[in-house]
Amino acid sequence: MTADVWTDTPGRGTRTRSARGFAGAVAAEWTKLWSVRAPYLCLLVGLLTTGVFSFYYGSIARINEHAVQPVGNAAVSSTVLVQFAVVVLATVTVTSEYTTTSMSSSLLWVPVRHRVQLAKALVAAVVAFAAGALFAAAGMAVAWGPFSGHASFDAAAAVGQALAVGLYYALVAVLTIGVSFATRHAAGALTVLFTLLWALPSMLVGLGGPALLAINDWLPHSAGDHFMRSSAAPYPPAAAVLILLAWTLTTHLTGLYVLRRRDA
Repeated sequence: MTADVWTDTPGRGTRTRSARGFAGAVAAEWTKLWSVRAPYLCLLVGLLTTGVFSFYYGSIARINEHAVQPVGNAAVSSTVLVQFAVVVLATVTVTSEYTTTSMSSSLLWVPVRHRVQLAKALVAAVVAFAAGALFAAAGMAVAWGPFSGHASFDAAAAVGQALAVGLYYALVAVLTIGVSFATRHAAGALTVLFTLLWALPSMLVGLGGPALLAINDWLPHSAGDHFMRSSAAPYPPAAAVLILLAWTLTTHLTGLYVLRRRDA
């Protein structure tokens, strides 16, 4: 699919056809992502936070003599904090363009609006998936020593958990892109995502009660945690992925609706 772009030259109008399809949009978003420092800082913070949290988790398990558990649980537990490194990374890919008004240029060169949003979502998801799998592997390596016999290691299970963490971060990235297009402001997007991914679950768990805990199980991070731990309660991992996909699709479509209704 191609998009038509009109340009004016002195004395006459010239119609040029742009061959920038979806592949071109993805290439442009990839280039823009790595042309600023923010993604590098987000990934570095995510890696360091995973290592610190995993070391702490393993140490607490040893000190309190917890039952033996998969070593990957340390990295999974760190996602409650590290996910916000992914959130910030994905947020700035959208909101920075609205802040600098460069979104108008992006939509001029790729006028098919859903293509712009989808390209940003794909790039953010790929980076988040790779980073998540790497973070998880690093977290397992760091946590193994502090666990000191209170963790088990199975290669297949460890790889599965690392990929699960990567998938969770990828879905969080796509969810973030949708929210960012809907709000168009970094502060608004981060407020919504902070509330949805951390504040609301913490409040529901803190208040307790069957009804509130049941609601919490349907929130994105709770579903992701069940999936990453391969927990069968209160629903199987496959159902957890479907819940995550439902949240992701809802925010993505909401962002697309706003993008189509309002000028850049």
